[in-house]
Parts: sequence; C-alpha cells; structure tokens
Amino acid sequence: MLPLNDLSLTPAIATVLFFVAVVAGYRYRRTWKAEGPRWQLWLFGVIAAVCLLILGFTPMAN
Repeated sequence: MLPLNDLSLTPAIATVLFFVAVVAGYRYRRTWKAEGPRWQLWLFGVIAAVCLLILGFTPMAN
C-alpha cells in the first residue's frame, strides 16, 4: 500500500488533470446551455470537480 507521505503529483500529471478539468467544464457548460441530458451534466461536473479537488489538495513533486 502506498504511504500518504509519498503521495504527490508530477508536473506532467498535474497538467493532464488540469486539461481534463477544463475540457470537462467546457462540455458541462455546453450541455447545460443546450439543455441536454442530466446524466451528461452529472458526468462532466463530477469529472471536473474530482480533477480540481485532486489538484487542490495533493502536493506537487519537485
């Protein structure tokens, strides 16, 4: 099991997570404006939220 002290994000992984959050947020807004299906709103919203929470609460590696 991975100890929590060793848990950190590399710059490359953080960049990918940020990119995924931006794309999911864009898709959320696009679906919301088009009054699309609710399941798509939940899907894109949860993906964006999880990515941003990981970025916000996980330390960056040197």
